[in-house]
Amino acid sequence: MIEAAKQKKFQIILCKTQSRFTRDMELVEKYIHGLFPIWGIRFIAIADNADTEVKGNKKARQINGLVNEWYLEDLSENIRMVFDLKRREGQYIGGYPIYGYKKHPADKNKIVIDPEAAAVVRQIFQWSLEGHGKQNIAYMLNERGIASPARYKAEHGWTWSYPQQNEYGLWNKNTIYRILRNEMYTGVMIQGRRKKVSYKSKVLIDMPEDKWFRVEGTHEPIIDQETFQAVQQGLRLRTKTDGTGEKHLLAGLVKCMDCGSTMCKTTNCQQGRPRTSYLRCKLYASSGKEKLCTRHSIRLDKLIDVISERIRYYVQTYFSLDGLEIEPQKDVRREALKQEQKSVSVQLEKRSQTLKTLYLDKVSGVLSEGQFVELNQSFLEEKSRLERRSAELAKELAEYEKPDQQADLMANAQELLKLETIPRELVVMLIDKIEIGEVHPDTGQQEVRVTWKL
Repeated sequence: MIEAAKQKKFQIILCKTQSRFTRDMELVEKYIHGLFPIWGIRFIAIADNADTEVKGNKKARQINGLVNEWYLEDLSENIRMVFDLKRREGQYIGGYPIYGYKKHPADKNKIVIDPEAAAVVRQIFQWSLEGHGKQNIAYMLNERGIASPARYKAEHGWTWSYPQQNEYGLWNKNTIYRILRNEMYTGVMIQGRRKKVSYKSKVLIDMPEDKWFRVEGTHEPIIDQETFQAVQQGLRLRTKTDGTGEKHLLAGLVKCMDCGSTMCKTTNCQQGRPRTSYLRCKLYASSGKEKLCTRHSIRLDKLIDVISERIRYYVQTYFSLDGLEIEPQKDVRREALKQEQKSVSVQLEKRSQTLKTLYLDKVSGVLSEGQFVELNQSFLEEKSRLERRSAELAKELAEYEKPDQQADLMANAQELLKLETIPRELVVMLIDKIEIGEVHPDTGQQEVRVTWKL
């Protein structure tokens, strides 16, 4: 209508009330008092007796505009108050739940676990505990053909207006980071992280954490609190991988005893000699000619051996499986795998049908040879990923068919207690920091101080 008015295709805009055209005083001035007279448009609001052809009627229109805007502002504040009340009560008021959850079928203000997506969330947290970096986790998920959150929602029929960032909706490190940092996976409802500047603007601003609405126990957790906190500590360490996608066992935990800086890993790569890694004081290694700290260093493999031996001693001294009955895991994971397998089968069937349709379009001339080859290659790659994931799911499900699960669990527990390989997640849970002193010039001894959490 505005475009047609600009082109002078009509002469009158007729409304029941001025508020039907706009409640924004800024737009009243812009159009009714500004552009419409220039375009030769007469504005009439019947109930308000507003008419731009009547002299002396401008003040009445401006008063109507102010009253309408005040009404809109009051309405916005009332709606915000209702939403804030719901947030304080732990009711979910968002449009789409976070990945891993879905809306309760009978109550739109509650969320429940989505078994298929929740299994992926648990795997992401487990990989993070094992020392895998965010980029490596994304790579492993893409290799298994697991749909990203946006792609997952689209495949399950959720309305999704945001464009895909890539053809397949692949995982990336930012998505992994957001999942690992989201406390809602522990059963805590967190809302109000962002808010609009005002009812007249769509701009969102980040709110400080103390202004968030945080209510515990509103929904079933996917991740327990201990696992979540362990992952947060791992993320806070801000460690980097060495190119293999994994951190070394003590990454981020080793500090210089003098300056307190985190010690960084360096590797000697002399031809004909085995690679030897050291941890050195970061301030000494990066400070150039002016050394800000002494040359603290220690061989990484020897330090790992010392710490690993100490952890084995504590675990084997204070923990025993005698008289302990280990309950088999619930079949939540199994059901999630079955649902994912079903979803993958459906997606494979869709890809097969799509490939047949592409061929028919090519034969009928709808698609050119080049278009057919490009689209066909894309769908074949996607189908190949899904087939690999289907095979992995079948293999994982086969593990759940073992008859004596109790005996297997006990045997696995006994094997784990030997701690032949120390898992990084155990190190992160047990150790707060490891401080390294300087080598004594006379005795050659070096102080290593471990601060335990327990």
